Amino acid sequence: MKKILILFFGLAGLSLFPQSLNPAYSKTLADSLGADDYGMKKYVLVMLKTGKSTMDNKAKKDSLFAGHMKNMLRLVEMGKLVVAGPLKKNDNHYQGIFILNVKTKEEASALLLSDPAISAELLDPELYEWYGSAGLAMYLKYHDKVKKKNF
Repeated sequence: MKKILILFFGLAGLSLFPQSLNPAYSKTLADSLGADDYGMKKYVLVMLKTGKSTMDNKAKKDSLFAGHMKNMLRLVEMGKLVVAGPLKKNDNHYQGIFILNVKTKEEASALLLSDPAISAELLDPELYEWYGSAGLAMYLKYHDKVKKKNF
């Protein structure tokens, strides 16, 4: 009987603290971004490591990395790349990150095939499923307003 009373009062206590609804919530915006009830969604985080290919031909290497940058811009225009950037030198040989607006590693892998630096194995991607704010991609519209130079 004592266990039943503790369970009853425990459950009753939960109702004293109901979850509140966000007064700023916009269903239209949430739906357009694919947000769940917590304003979150699935992405794929890509850690770009130094690849196993070594290339002495500087012109060819520069061309592949120029293609890497062009491909990133294409993925942004498609709405698939929401975060990208290089990392400072580190012991793990991580060169940069991508956060891709896809739900599965398989979808991400298919997109990464179009990257010439990855295809040439100058970069080696590690993929992780990640759960983050559905509003993450919204910052991109402000990036053009704060950058002074294009790549």
